[in-house]
Order: sequence, then C-alpha cells, then structure tokens
Amino acid sequence: MNEQVAPEIVAWDVALRVARQTLRLASAPPVTERELAALRRDFDAATARAEQLVEQATGLHPTVGPARSLVTDRAGWVEANLASFRRLLRPVARRLAASPKARRALNPLSRAAAGAEVGVLLAWMAGRVLGQYDLLPVEGSELDAVYFVGPNILELERRHGFAPEEFRLWIALHEVTHRVQFTGVPWMRDYFLDLVERGSALGTPDAQALLSSLRRAAGEIREGRNPLAEAGIVGLLASSEQLATLREAQALMSLLEGHGDVVMSSAARAEVPSAEHFAEVLHRRRSEVGPVARMARQAVGLEGKLRQYAEGERFVGHVLQAGGDELFSQVWGSPELLPSMEEIREPERWVERVGGRAATPA
Repeated sequence: MNEQVAPEIVAWDVALRVARQTLRLASAPPVTERELAALRRDFDAATARAEQLVEQATGLHPTVGPARSLVTDRAGWVEANLASFRRLLRPVARRLAASPKARRALNPLSRAAAGAEVGVLLAWMAGRVLGQYDLLPVEGSELDAVYFVGPNILELERRHGFAPEEFRLWIALHEVTHRVQFTGVPWMRDYFLDLVERGSALGTPDAQALLSSLRRAAGEIREGRNPLAEAGIVGLLASSEQLATLREAQALMSLLEGHGDVVMSSAARAEVPSAEHFAEVLHRRRSEVGPVARMARQAVGLEGKLRQYAEGERFVGHVLQAGGDELFSQVWGSPELLPSMEEIREPERWVERVGGRAATPA
C-alpha cells in the first residue's frame, strides 16, 4: 500500500485540536519577542558549544553536519511530535488494515478516541519538557533539529533564579549528547528504529491474550510489584515476545539517558558552576507530582522512564569506575554489546561479560 494513502490509527486532526485546547487552559508563562530572540541567539551559541564539549567528553563524532537549535513554544513542540508519531505508526496501520479482524481498530470512532488521548497526553508533556532531539523528522520539518521549549525554560529560570547563560548551556549539553549518540554511533539510529517497529507491533489482543496478561498482572500485584510500573498499559497487554522487545528498548533508553546525564555533568564541570544545583532542582521537579498525575504517568509508562535516568546513570558510573572510558566505549561497538535491563540494574554482570573483550571502536 502506498504510504501517502496508508490508513491512520489516530485521528491526528483531533489530536492537534485537543492538544491546542488543553494548552489554552494551561497557564503558560508569557514570552516577549525580545525574550524569544534572546532564547534563539543563546541556544544557537549553546548548541554549538555543547557539541564541542560532548565530542570531547565522549570521543564520539557525528557523521552528519553540525547540530542546529530550534526554539519553539509548547504548541510547536506538540506539532513536531505529532508529525513524528504519525510517520512512526504508518507501518502499524498498514498491518492492521491488512487484517479483517484488526481493521475495526481503524474505524472513525476509534481513531477519534485515540486522537483525543494522544492530544491530552502531549499537551501535558509539553508543559514539562525542556528540550528534545528529534530523531524522526518528517519531510518539510526541521531536519535533525534539537528542540528547546522556550516558555518552559523561561519559567524555570524565573522561578528558581537560574543564570540563563549557564542553564541554557546545561540543557543543550543533554540534548546534544543524544544527537551525538545517534549520529556518532553508525548503527544506533537503525537499531533504535527497528526496536520501535517491533515494539509498535502490538495489535488488539484476543480474549486469551488479555486473560493471560491479567493473570500476569495479578501475580505481580501479589508479589508486591506494580504491573504498570515498567511499561504502562502497553506492557500489561504485551505478549512475552513483545515484553522482551520492550525490555530491550528500556535497557537502551536507560543507557542513553544515564549516559546523557553523566556526560552533561562531566562536560559542564568547567563552564557551568551551577550544574549540581540545576540537577537537584530538576530531580525534585520530576518527582513532585500528585497521585492523579502519578497514576497517569504509570498508565502510559512515563513512571518507568523516570527511573531510566537513575538506573542508567548508576550503570554508567559503575562501568566507568570499573574500567574507565576504554571499557565503557565498548557499549558503542555493536548491538550485542549493549547491556540488558538486568545488566543495567546489576552492572557488574555487564562488566564481567564484556570486560574481557578487546575494545571495539564505535
């Protein structure tokens, strides 16, 4: 089926309309034209400087051109992510359309309901995200851009009295690290997209699969674990094979997020004296949510993502202590050398498995 006429799982127009309406109800800090111009100017400089610092700290060098910054508002961030999601879900929609049993998922009512859910979720996230490297740009969008959400950054600077020049470089360091990870490790982008493709193959489960998932969830509750904690509802409904793919993806994201935090701290040491204070404030910001927001985060798997920062950072720190940069650099050698989720949580297992190998260049 031609990609231009592929069916859609989500009513994207509904998602955009709901997101815009939700954002209008939220109180976004005002941004003047002068402030916007300063943000653009500062992030152009911060992104260029961050790229130099990250390359020095990691030894990774992008095979594409220099990083480019794009300052946007909350609605602009939502629109960019909707475009990426739409591209990402097209192969899934084509598979559903080819199955008479699954085609019901593409009816107008289901698409509209999915659109409303996506719109509310992205609007909520748009109020909290500071920056993002767009790995999945679509035709006509800002190719390979590093996004910065201006109103959210200004809000934090005003509330906590952050020095803008320091804080903006600090934020740029984290996002540029992600760009370097995906453009400086030759196989990383394709490997990640393959994981997403496999993980998004979750279709409408049959009754037997649903009963099996519910039994598994009940067993986890009896053992004192939250069945939504790792991957939300998707993880609850996934098959054993799909759960394995989700764990593989979680391990990768834990590594990348933890590495991003470690590199950000290391690269910022000389030029961002307030880096430790920034980290403490953002850690509190991530954890300070009410019970309703926490339940929502668990349902969509975001609670698990927040743990990725801490678990990944512990893994990177342990490996660096065990064998320095020479040992850690082996994670970029091939997908087979990436840590599993078990190894992320018990890094000595990865050190034992990989430590005896010769260093593999990225």
